[in-house]
Amino acid sequence: MKHSITPSSRRGPGPARRIGRSLALVLPVVLVLSGTLAVTRVNWSGNSSNSVLTASDASAAEVAGHSRARAPQDVLRDQLLTELQERNPGVALTHLQEAVNERPSLAGHCASIARTLGRAAVRIYGPSRAQSYSRPVCDTSFASGVLAAHN
Repeated sequence: MKHSITPSSRRGPGPARRIGRSLALVLPVVLVLSGTLAVTRVNWSGNSSNSVLTASDASAAEVAGHSRARAPQDVLRDQLLTELQERNPGVALTHLQEAVNERPSLAGHCASIARTLGRAAVRIYGPSRAQSYSRPVCDTSFASGVLAAHN
């Protein structure tokens, strides 16, 4: 039996070779573009307020100046702290629960607001009197705020 090396009967490069060449051309372009996009999203200034600033954001910031609208949870927290000082923690907790029921988007901030109210109640009323206003608003976060301020 005689073994001879004969050229392959294929007419051109196989599918694996074509895919490899395509990837060799496309992959560097994709990597460069994705790297460029990643670098533009990094906060290089050290200012943590907003890491991505577009041209439209910059012009809007110039127009708005320093009079930025406050977040709804911050407005609610300040109103409830005022109520706690002027009336009592029970009224503030009731209004917190009503606000969360009216605007479910505030539910994620409910616990932190209730803890803030608890700490403020301890400063104003003392630990035992502040604890007497405790109720299950936002998973007893008011009570944990009282405890944190007392210790």
